[in-house]
Amino acid sequence: MNGLTSPETATQATSRSLAWRLSFLYTVLFLIIGCYLPYLPVWMQWRGFTSDEIAILIATPLFGRIIIAPSVSFLADLFGDRRFVLVVSAWASLIAYGALWVSSGFWQMFFAMVLVAIASTTLMPLTETIAITGVRRARLDYGKVRLWGSLSFIAASLGVGVVIQQAGAGLVVPLLMGATALMIVGTYFIPRDLAVAGRSTQAGEGAPARRLRLSDAVALIRSPMFLLFLVATSLVHGSHALLYAFGSLHWKAQGFSGGAIGALWSIGVIAEVLLFAMSGRVIGRVGSARLLVLAGFLTVLRWSLMAFDPPFWPTAILQTLHAMSFGAAHLAAIHFLTNAIPEDRSATAQGLFSAVVAGLVMGTATLLCGPLYETLGGEGYAVMAGIAATGTLAAMVLRRRWHGGLVVGHAKTGPQPQSAGEGG
Repeated sequence: MNGLTSPETATQATSRSLAWRLSFLYTVLFLIIGCYLPYLPVWMQWRGFTSDEIAILIATPLFGRIIIAPSVSFLADLFGDRRFVLVVSAWASLIAYGALWVSSGFWQMFFAMVLVAIASTTLMPLTETIAITGVRRARLDYGKVRLWGSLSFIAASLGVGVVIQQAGAGLVVPLLMGATALMIVGTYFIPRDLAVAGRSTQAGEGAPARRLRLSDAVALIRSPMFLLFLVATSLVHGSHALLYAFGSLHWKAQGFSGGAIGALWSIGVIAEVLLFAMSGRVIGRVGSARLLVLAGFLTVLRWSLMAFDPPFWPTAILQTLHAMSFGAAHLAAIHFLTNAIPEDRSATAQGLFSAVVAGLVMGTATLLCGPLYETLGGEGYAVMAGIAATGTLAAMVLRRRWHGGLVVGHAKTGPQPQSAGEGG
């Protein structure tokens, strides 16, 4: 009997080991994001930059994603070694943040942010690509792996908030560099075979898939369903630009302490963690497309109410909607990419997703948020509600047209996750 059960036991042990390695990678990645997203604008204000200059500097890496993320991700698919590209990106990110730390004046800071764009914009899409491969091949629950990143974001946003309240905003970038050093360690924990594009870990399926061609990437770009997906997700996610660029500064202007601001960021992510913890059941019952529509509606509600500058406790309640405005939208997007895109071009799809969602749309919105916030302050959230409403309409069209299958290309390699309810 041991002979019959030992292969299954070994497979389970391998899956658990892979889940923990990916969880650690997400943990250190979101330590970076938890330092960067809420507090880099605060650090820039501490350095003496205006709202318009901060908007330009924060938007620079976002625009860098437009070219860098899909190009590097396509090369990772083309050459097949995603782990190597991720390791190089992590080391380059540490160097870029070091350049940011020693920069002085707007133009030095701008060129340092260009280096950040070149180095760091592929960290997230490549990590997501490797995680999706784990979902496909080892039947991992994406939400339960990804939630460790959200917990890490909570720890970082709370911890850095307290640190800068006690010791000043000057420590933000050194803390960011320390988190990036841990990211480097995390990249070396990723198994080499998991990060090789087009290979299956199942017995008898170890041969490489056909080599990716440029025409495959072009076909993906021209897919109407994929483009509709990009429009829907980019507008729902892009509506967060005002919060990401000026949320901490606006809460500070409202009189909230550094600890309170860190708590507000953490409340949103705690709600997100709870959603990720039950993501398998949510996707199974609701489906990717329907979940994206629901996320869009609640995003509109969130920004509409935020436009009234509510005090701390109503703001804290509204922060729980981050579980839907970001968490559910992201969960829907990842499961769409898992089920709708062939594995051999999954990094390319992630790169395009990052380029449009976190690059073109988020970058443009962030750039516009400088004068928007200067003119309207917190009332600018009403504009974000309008952007989210447009994305919700696109999501409704996607839900009607997509029924859970591939949107382009051939059958995927390796076992596929269940897609019950994917068409929504």
